[in-house]
Amino acid sequence: MTILPCRFLVSIALLGMSQAVAAAVTAQLEPTQVGAGEAVQLILRHDGHTGSQPDLGPLKQDFDVLGSSTGSSLQIVNGSMSAHTEIDLTLMPKRSGTLQVPPLQWDGQITPALTLTVSGNAAAAQPGSIPASGTQHVFLTTTLDQKQPYVQAAVTLTVRLYTDEPLYQASLELQPSNAVLVQQLGQDSQTSATRNGRSYRMIERKYLLFPQRSGRLRLDGPVLNAEVEDARGGNDPFGANAFFGSVFGRNPFGGMMGATRPLRVRADPLVLDVRPRPASGTGHDWLPAQKVTLAETWQPDSGPIHVGDPVTRHLHLEALGLTASQLPDLSVLMPLPDGLRAYPDQAKLNTGVQGDGVVGTRDQDIALIASRSGRYRIPPLHLSWWDTRRNLQREVDLPARTLTVLPGSGGVAASTAPPSQAAGTPLPPAESAGRASGRPAAPESPLWRWLSLGLGMLWLGTLAAWWASRRRRAPASAKPVPAAAANAPSAAGARKAFREACYANDPRAARRTLLDWARATWPHDPPLGLQALADRLGAAGPEPLLKELDRVCYAGGAWQGKALADALASLAEDGKNRSRPAPALAGLYP
Repeated sequence: MTILPCRFLVSIALLGMSQAVAAAVTAQLEPTQVGAGEAVQLILRHDGHTGSQPDLGPLKQDFDVLGSSTGSSLQIVNGSMSAHTEIDLTLMPKRSGTLQVPPLQWDGQITPALTLTVSGNAAAAQPGSIPASGTQHVFLTTTLDQKQPYVQAAVTLTVRLYTDEPLYQASLELQPSNAVLVQQLGQDSQTSATRNGRSYRMIERKYLLFPQRSGRLRLDGPVLNAEVEDARGGNDPFGANAFFGSVFGRNPFGGMMGATRPLRVRADPLVLDVRPRPASGTGHDWLPAQKVTLAETWQPDSGPIHVGDPVTRHLHLEALGLTASQLPDLSVLMPLPDGLRAYPDQAKLNTGVQGDGVVGTRDQDIALIASRSGRYRIPPLHLSWWDTRRNLQREVDLPARTLTVLPGSGGVAASTAPPSQAAGTPLPPAESAGRASGRPAAPESPLWRWLSLGLGMLWLGTLAAWWASRRRRAPASAKPVPAAAANAPSAAGARKAFREACYANDPRAARRTLLDWARATWPHDPPLGLQALADRLGAAGPEPLLKELDRVCYAGGAWQGKALADALASLAEDGKNRSRPAPALAGLYP
């Protein structure tokens, strides 16, 4: 019983080995002609069993391998056994024209070479037309607003997707590189377009390209990956339904219930001839833009100010062709005279779309505060930028401004130090007037200093005499009674009011009457808060109840006062003859 199956298995193994020796590999391409962006199926067949995989490296030159599936079968007919392994590859051509699927090696065997014809993306080469054959349903076009930008200048790329059939799981990607930074600008827009009498749905997307070095740069064009209905599948469950065929033109559920096939559309590569920063561009910051404006407002706008009062300078910088992050911090470039300090606020940055370009704005408030009185001249503010339209350096300027600062409300006088005659140095009003009249300023008299010193000594003597007389009048053993203790209610009345507030569950009344009770109990040294009362009582029980009462009074919430009323039956007995801790700081809410 065991010999026959073993012989049968051995014969099968010998038969498989004999077939493996004579194994052959074949390749089949379906279809052999496709449009740009359409995938093809490459079917590789291996006669006999094998555990190895073919070498797909030669395919990467002209194709992308989007997916693969592997299957094997074993058949025994009239005692004859046949086995084979099949690999189904989904290939996406990288370019148009006549492509060759190269021979592939599998288990020492070589597949035959195959030829594939891919129609070109004529629409990408000629944006105003579609392929003459009229067979291309999806294509991309790209437009650059400039092809010879300056380094780090923004280049606007407009990508338009045209399609006349539904797309499923579609994604449009533009990969950045080390030489070109890519940033999407705004949101996609959608409209309808007609090309050579054919209607398309057009989706437009804008990108910003920032070349990081000069010279000739090449960037791969945008790529569309999507799924489309496979009309070659023949498994449309609604294909014979006249309603769906005539009203919608195609099965509206094709992406969910019908067969789909992958679609990849590549736009042509992008080439930029980037110009370097010119030698004549000598500004502090490199700002290649089409237009730059700089404006300011002051608050207060006019009139004198006092020492310590802030004056706010609002700066608005706007540049066409630059993003907001490329604009400089003007508070660093703003020169200030000695005696004025700047306190810049957080800048507000915004990047938007204007026509086919980008516009960046920077708004910033800068507070200016004078440390002494005088006249301050704020020099003009200059900002250099490079005009990419006219290829020359330009400047935007803000005029000089003079601030008159008066002494503060406390009588702060103007600085007596002789100011410099250089621009931007504050001039005291007295000396400024003396120079205008041509007369030297009179020397300042020291009389007021001696007068101030005498008044100070007289005030100190009066204070010392008053303190000595008060000491003589007060008895040596007298101890002052706080005013709060004199006006405090009786201990019994306060205790009764406290218990009534507790049973009424009124936390604020309970807190107030409890402190009244404590003041009546210790009139000469009352606790200043509930925490001080808990420390004085020293019992572990009432402390958490007092903390809960304090929390509810200021945080809100329900409160039950019976437990606290029962715990504080008497204060005098609990506190009598008990050593009190050293006086601490008053509570947060005394």
